[in-house]
Parts: sequence; structure tokens; C-alpha cells
Amino acid sequence: MMDEVVVASGFPRADHAPEEAVGKRDFLKLVTGATAIVGLGAIIWPLVDMMNPSEDVLALSSTEVDLKPIAEGMGITVVWRGKPVFVRRRTAAEIKQAVDTPLSALSDPQPDSVRVKPGHAEWIIVVGICTHLGCVPLGNKPTDPRGEWGGWFCPCHGSQYDTAGRVRHGPAPLNLYIPPYQYMSDTRITIGAGHQEGCGISGCREAVAGNG
Repeated sequence: MMDEVVVASGFPRADHAPEEAVGKRDFLKLVTGATAIVGLGAIIWPLVDMMNPSEDVLALSSTEVDLKPIAEGMGITVVWRGKPVFVRRRTAAEIKQAVDTPLSALSDPQPDSVRVKPGHAEWIIVVGICTHLGCVPLGNKPTDPRGEWGGWFCPCHGSQYDTAGRVRHGPAPLNLYIPPYQYMSDTRITIGAGHQEGCGISGCREAVAGNG
């Protein structure tokens, strides 16, 4: 009866040695893989953290606008986060026309009341980028064409917006976006300030309530 296997060299062979070797290899692979993951995380996190905007950058992400120089029926263009923003002071007739427009006449139905801040119906503030292909519509200068609805006209493909920034004609699928903003006083606003829930990179779908 043989208790062990003897090879030609005369030394006994342990039948369980290969299994121990495999186990050690698996363990080493596991340790190496875990170390690599931890190391990768240590490299990636500083990069991600570095991409977060600093406090001075965040301070530059807001734009203050003095409303006093803007006459009724006129508008100005300011820049917020590299985007043009139209700030227009509407006339009583323009406000009435926007309010009286039935939602059934709109391809992207929104009442005028959600496009402006409560108590500030004369002011319409929108991101000046056509929602079709990103052109900048005309309409803020007195000599600009404003289209049939008196708002803005996109010269690229003919989209037209009314005085609430709602699309009324052409290939644009959505109304002009609204930047988050709040009133600092009756004659001054800060674009980029206020409550921004529900806003995306393009802006907001409604005039977010915020603090004004």
C-alpha cells in the first residue's frame, strides 16, 4: 500500500500543491486589481474636483442689468454665461396681446403668466437663442424685423416668436428659454440668481419664482 506517490527523482509529490498555487495567483490578482481601482480613483477624483467651478467663476456666472434706461417697447441684449439674453420692456398693448392669445394657437402652449415674474408683466427676459438650430433671432433693435407677432424673428430658418418669447411660426420646436433671474429692485435684476430648480443648461421653461 502506497501512502504517497514517488517520482523519478525520489522526492514525494504533494498532490495539493497546484491547487495552492492557483489560490495564491487568484489572491494576488485580486489584490492587484483592488490596488489599481483605488489608484485610479485617487487620480480621477482630483480631476473631477478640479472641474467644479470655483467661487470666483460662480460669481461671474451672474449678470446685473439696470432696467431704467430701457423705454417701453424697446429691448437690450446682455450676455450671461456666454449666451445672449434679451431684456425687453413690453407696452400695454403687447402685454394684452400676449395674455389674450389662446393656448390652442401655440405649438408649445404656455400662458403669458408663466413667462414673466408676478407683478412685473412689462418685462420679458429670454435667452436669445432660437430653439431650432441655435441662431440668434432679431427683434431687440428698433430697426430689426420682429415678425408677424411683434416679438423676435430668426433669420436662419424663419422661426417667429411673440412678445412672450413663444414660438408662433417656423421649425423651432420650443419657446425661447428663460434664464433664472430675480429682481433686486423694481429697476434692477440679476440674471443667474434666484431659485433654479427645473432649469437646464439651456435655461428655464418658466420664469422661476425665486426671490422676485
